[in-house]
Amino acid sequence: MSLPASVAPPAPERRIFCNRTLNLRAIRAVGFDMDYTLVHYRTEVWERRAWERARARLADRGWPVAELEFDASFVILGLIVDLELGNLIKASRFGYVTRALHGTRTLEFDQQRATYSRVVVDLREPRWVFLNTLFSLSEALLYAQCVDLLDGGKLAPGIGYAELYKIVRGAIDRTHAEGDLKAEIIKAPAEFVELDPELPTCLLDLKGSGKKLLLVTNSEWGYTCAMMRYAFDPYLPPGTTWRDLFDVSLVRARKPDFFTAQNPIFEVVDESGLLRPVEEGMQPGRAYLGGNARILEAHLGLSPEEILYVGDHLYSDVHVTKDLLRWRTALVVRDLEKEIIDVEGFRPKQAELSRLMADKEREEHLYSTLRLAAERIERKATAGDPAPLREQMGQSKARLGALDAQIAPLAEEAGALFNPRWGLLMRAGLDKSYLARQLERYADAYTSRVSNFLAYTPYVYLRAPRVSLPHDDA
Repeated sequence: MSLPASVAPPAPERRIFCNRTLNLRAIRAVGFDMDYTLVHYRTEVWERRAWERARARLADRGWPVAELEFDASFVILGLIVDLELGNLIKASRFGYVTRALHGTRTLEFDQQRATYSRVVVDLREPRWVFLNTLFSLSEALLYAQCVDLLDGGKLAPGIGYAELYKIVRGAIDRTHAEGDLKAEIIKAPAEFVELDPELPTCLLDLKGSGKKLLLVTNSEWGYTCAMMRYAFDPYLPPGTTWRDLFDVSLVRARKPDFFTAQNPIFEVVDESGLLRPVEEGMQPGRAYLGGNARILEAHLGLSPEEILYVGDHLYSDVHVTKDLLRWRTALVVRDLEKEIIDVEGFRPKQAELSRLMADKEREEHLYSTLRLAAERIERKATAGDPAPLREQMGQSKARLGALDAQIAPLAEEAGALFNPRWGLLMRAGLDKSYLARQLERYADAYTSRVSNFLAYTPYVYLRAPRVSLPHDDA
């Protein structure tokens, strides 16, 4: 019997993927980040504006940046900046570099191998900067472009690659902090925000099931109100607003410090953002500024395993939360949708590629066996004539060449899925990417958007799959 459409499995790109079993029935409070979690921006539009404003700041320093152009495809989530060499790299889960650019120039294989063959990426070292949020994309592009300028002698002498990054990062940070860009977004939200009409229903279901909903964002009160009104209010029942969804709304949380420090908390008294100190603890349905996780936990009266926090920032939202507080965690990776769609579309070709690789593996074994047999005869270890074996080796080598000719275009196409320069987010060649490994360590679950929970209900029991091992198919 086929399942009714209402309970049919969601499309692959809309599924929730589980690293550690998560029983949503046992979760009594769900916290959410806002930017790129509850409110998804049109990444290319937002990052272009941020890049343009940061470029203008560098121009004010006298840097020759006027001819630089924005390239939305240049950087993907999960890349790593090498501050020592001015490179942008992609690494496998073990920290081995699989692709690298110096500035905007791709390193040839031999140069990459010479540079990184003895290097293992370890994010605990100050040499590396992990691009773990979509807000990092404009920063990484502008940095790579400025590396080109530095190498070309177009910037003041004496600046190193690490100092260059600090300058570029500072320009980007000021763009976010000084409010002009956010004022532009508030003025024309439709240009910047991609609406998700399913999202309010998803949160209403969670709230209706008895779970407390929390909003914990680093954004300011005025900006938060504007974005949440635009994204939620048109889809809520008449007479209700986004404020009615959340048991606690907390702005300017200063994550990740929110989870580790003891910052003071203030109540937001009215829509203008007027503040007053909190003297008698947090109250349901109110909005606050600052604070810390311990205050929130005390207000909720829940154990860590009863709280789920959902965010998009691998470090600020799930790493610290999981490591220190032991809250349950879910990561939103919006680009996962395109990656899964690309992978699904390539599946027939992947099957052909796998078949050809299996043929190649068998042929290589035949060639090696023939070679060893011929060598044994030639060194008098066994009797016989090596000539027929050498002839068969030639035939085998020709077949390998033919297989390589079929494999090469398919392998090239597979390596360009999602992004032609960097490939897939979650893979580095045949291995998991560094991003995938970090996600695996710190996120109990991950998905492309919060509204994907709608298809699973607030009562779902998400079970982690059996992990495959290299010898499973032996």
